[in-house]
Amino acid sequence: MTLAVLSDLNQITETLIQIPAGERRWLGNLTGALPSLVLAELVQRTTSLVVMVAKDSAQVSLIDEELRFFGVTPYIFPDWETLPYDRLSVHQSIISERLSLLSNMPQQGVVLVAATTLAQRIAPPKWLLGQHFDIRKGQKLNFESQRQRLSRAGYRAVETVFEPGEYALRGSLMDIFPMGQTQPIRIELFDDEVESLRLFDAETQRTTTHIENFRLLPAQEFPLIDGRGMFRERFGDLFPDASPKRIPFYQDVLNGVSAQGLEYYQPLFFARDEFIEGGTLFDYLPESSLIVSDQEVDQVLDHFWVDINQRYEDRRHNAELPILPPNELFLTVNELFGRLKAFGRLVLSEQPFSPRQGTYNVEAHVPPLLPIDHKSQYPLQALSSFVGTFKGRVLIIAESAGRRETLKELISPALGKMPVVESLDEFLNGKMPIALGTAALERGLLLDNQLAVIVENQLFGQRVIQRRRRKVSEVSEEFLVKSLSELSIGAPVVHIDHGVGRYGGLVALEIDNQTHEFVQLDYADNAKVYVPVANLQLISRYSGGDPDHAPLHKLGTDTWNKAKRKALEKIHDVAAELLNIQARRQAREGHAFVVDEHAYDIFCSQFSFEETPDQANAITATLHDMAQSKPMDRLVCGDVGFGKTEVAMRAAFVAVHGGKQVAVLVPTTLLAQQHYENFVDRFVDWPVRIEVLSRFGSKKDHNKILADLAAGQVDIIIGTHKLIQEGVEFHDLGLMIVDEEHRFGVRDKEKIKAIRADVDMLTLTATPIPRTLNMAFSGIRDLSIIATPPARRLAVKTFVLEKTSAALKEAILRELLRGGQVYFLHNDVDSIERAATELRTLIPEARVAVAHGQMRERELEQVMQAFYHKQANILVCSTIIETGIDVPNANTIIIERADKLGLAQLHQLRGRVGRSHHQAYAYLMVPSVKNLKGDAEKRLDAIQRASTLGAGFILATEDLEIRGAGELLGEEQSGNMQAIGFSLYMDMLERATKAIQNGKAPNLDAPLSLTSDINLNLPALIPDQYLGDVHQRLLFYKRISHVSDSESLNEIRVEMMDRFGMLPNQAQNLFHVHRLRIQAEKLGIEKMDFNAKGGIIEFSTETPVEAMTIIKIIQAKPKFFKMEGGRRLRVTANLIDEKERLNFAKELLEQMG
Repeated sequence: MTLAVLSDLNQITETLIQIPAGERRWLGNLTGALPSLVLAELVQRTTSLVVMVAKDSAQVSLIDEELRFFGVTPYIFPDWETLPYDRLSVHQSIISERLSLLSNMPQQGVVLVAATTLAQRIAPPKWLLGQHFDIRKGQKLNFESQRQRLSRAGYRAVETVFEPGEYALRGSLMDIFPMGQTQPIRIELFDDEVESLRLFDAETQRTTTHIENFRLLPAQEFPLIDGRGMFRERFGDLFPDASPKRIPFYQDVLNGVSAQGLEYYQPLFFARDEFIEGGTLFDYLPESSLIVSDQEVDQVLDHFWVDINQRYEDRRHNAELPILPPNELFLTVNELFGRLKAFGRLVLSEQPFSPRQGTYNVEAHVPPLLPIDHKSQYPLQALSSFVGTFKGRVLIIAESAGRRETLKELISPALGKMPVVESLDEFLNGKMPIALGTAALERGLLLDNQLAVIVENQLFGQRVIQRRRRKVSEVSEEFLVKSLSELSIGAPVVHIDHGVGRYGGLVALEIDNQTHEFVQLDYADNAKVYVPVANLQLISRYSGGDPDHAPLHKLGTDTWNKAKRKALEKIHDVAAELLNIQARRQAREGHAFVVDEHAYDIFCSQFSFEETPDQANAITATLHDMAQSKPMDRLVCGDVGFGKTEVAMRAAFVAVHGGKQVAVLVPTTLLAQQHYENFVDRFVDWPVRIEVLSRFGSKKDHNKILADLAAGQVDIIIGTHKLIQEGVEFHDLGLMIVDEEHRFGVRDKEKIKAIRADVDMLTLTATPIPRTLNMAFSGIRDLSIIATPPARRLAVKTFVLEKTSAALKEAILRELLRGGQVYFLHNDVDSIERAATELRTLIPEARVAVAHGQMRERELEQVMQAFYHKQANILVCSTIIETGIDVPNANTIIIERADKLGLAQLHQLRGRVGRSHHQAYAYLMVPSVKNLKGDAEKRLDAIQRASTLGAGFILATEDLEIRGAGELLGEEQSGNMQAIGFSLYMDMLERATKAIQNGKAPNLDAPLSLTSDINLNLPALIPDQYLGDVHQRLLFYKRISHVSDSESLNEIRVEMMDRFGMLPNQAQNLFHVHRLRIQAEKLGIEKMDFNAKGGIIEFSTETPVEAMTIIKIIQAKPKFFKMEGGRRLRVTANLIDEKERLNFAKELLEQMG
């Protein structure tokens, strides 16, 4: 895009394209976003590569956004995001981006890099560019040699591939996540030929598309395996006095293990001359590149070297951890500028340069501040007088579509109707004198009498863009509460017939010369029970109390049956009460909404993320409820950031489209404001009026909104409990959305219940109520669970540390240096100001703000908004932030006295960070790690462990399934739940509910669950050779045994073949047996036991199979069949062949059905 209007800039740009190597030019007076505009112009006119050296990472992202606005997409060479000499490793995805750029350096376009990143020494191209190899369909490939090749290239062997640099081998399949790729790849061999290459989703492990070939880059920026000899030699030269035996990471390297922080020993893997002379980013750039740099780069580098030398001095005397001198790792300032001389160089500055040879200054002015002053009689005075006097064209930019519409409403009374443009290009090619657009810009632009780009910062003071990057991921069944995958040996488990025992692992036993796999359970007095893997539906995890205090039952006694019976009697009452509530609700009449499909589809297409499957299910269920004539009462549960709001917005859209009003009730003013902005954003293209009622508006505004609400002129109203107070009248309320219901007081809840009578209700909550509740409460209060965990690969890194000034400073600087923000949690209001002062003294350059619950709401709001808009970069706060607004740029949380907080609370607080694509850190600070005792130690250990599991879900189930159930059931039920375990309690409640619904009294003595025991005496298991990972095997066994229909069973079969290759016979048998089980359960068959000579079938007392059907079967083949007693059918037949045995059983069940 050429800005032909900018004549002087055009002439200058023409001159600047051809700067000879070794020469410099200076371009000054570049105010606002002009530096990026100059870059964009250069890129459009030159065939060379332009390299922009920014002063820091924050400036890189600023220029990145601006260049995109000017129509140029830059390449970025990312920083490691660690501090020099850090003991933390660089995140794999960053290494992946770096290697991808280095191995395929563009010849044209623009590369952005921060000055300190440019100063870093990196792997010489001579090594890196010789390291990749290509794999394509149809080529010959030997997995064993490929595996050695991958290990040498630094790839890690894992059971399941999740992030770049990992691979997994299973039979004829190999999964690899190559560096520089966005998705992992599955290679399938036929003999020794590559039969297919498929990209797959790391979250679901399912295939997405097929490809023909791909390139494999090394997994690290140094040769960990092949460079060990060089490492040993150079280590000896540099640290002659060090004793390698006492240095753990030295031993790790020799064993081929990548230790934490090994990146800062990278030079040792290369010959010194080769590394020092050829290991910089400059060595990868085309010779004709043009270097553009910010004028402040020189100061930044000087400051950087002072810092590094200081860090080196602080650490160099530790004999057990010798470190390299800084000049081995970074180019000195002189070396860096020496290397720059090989290229033509352009220096950009905001200030004008004094005239001399080679300097140019652009005719431009500083974009003026045009504050909108709400208190004045003419709030838009500054803006309108600017537009009135400016002779050129004006483009006003908002940070999002929602903000754009808000601005439009605000400005149009003063400036008239304004067209909206999609891009700068569209504006420049059009004729309109003034227009509105959207982009995430922080700086405006003012070119004399030609063009003014006005951004929100100029109108509202320092506002900052909210950048949300979200990964799409699908809920995997691993996170189901019934899952056994997180069991460790010795963990308590419940067997439905034998009570609570301890898990003893998966064991293979030989029976009749056939291998079968069992789960071993240990009971009191060393008794053992072996549960066949086909019957895993009989066991569930024990949760409901502290696992250490879970009962251990004795086999053959009555304790377990008594506990079960007692719980069942109580469950009967709960079920009856819940059904009573439901009956009362169903008797009422509500409004049946009709969905306008065409309009609704357009609304959906404006959702900028892909829906997760859970989210789609929740939306479908909600819309289905709204279309019924009885009032909806649906609860949507899902952790923070899982997309509950979108469900609410779709419902609100349908309601407003059906001519009804919508009320959104939230617990705090902060949330009201955030919801308001989100709703306005989402409904930006629709004629819908949205208002917010909270403590912030003036009395006059409030009364106006309330009057319009009663007159039916407001479509969606968002507010705190003010919404349900006296004097709020609706014209025609059709839908009430309540966010975080459990945070309202009892009185407010009663008021909400009164409204609930005939209005559709949608309640959102972040208390993860596990899926099992979903089964138990099906049909009582309709429940949708969005359990899709945010992408697993950026789990928050969690450390338990002793609180010292050095540790604090390190943690905070690591975040501030990458342009991020820090939460510092100090949960004592009396001393919170003192804590803030200490931090200001410790880190003078930080901007510290304080927030706690005893502040006035207005003041708290201002502090939170200031933090959100990056005016402060450390927020010292109390636990008030547990449920706060989203600050995507805050990715470190430091929690003081973490030993005093509960598990759920720690999990919730840790969830405040890690909302973007950066690695997030949580530091749990305690007075002394050695003196941690009992529960506190256990909690901190659990939360530290759970950070590797990816989702806090597993952690949360422990603590929260109890809390969630308590909220739904009332407190006195918790005791019974602990006696028999949570999962079983829920199963029993579900069955009691169904029985009452069908008008039967629950039978307290009936065996608990009718699960058919099918034994065909043939090997039915997943062989170890096919799937080696015990956890994964157990997970699949559990999933298969919980399936209740053939379609779901088939889906699991297809998934296994997709992930692990063709099924071996034993595994096929496993699926056949479960198909029979599904049929048998429907027929009320308790047991089916067949062998080579025949066998028996036992019916339950309540079997739906007619006596006549059985009589006909016996009469047709009296030699084969006869009844023994009232419930057992004896079969005599020659079934030596296993296939025949399967078919015989299948046909027999079909005849009965």
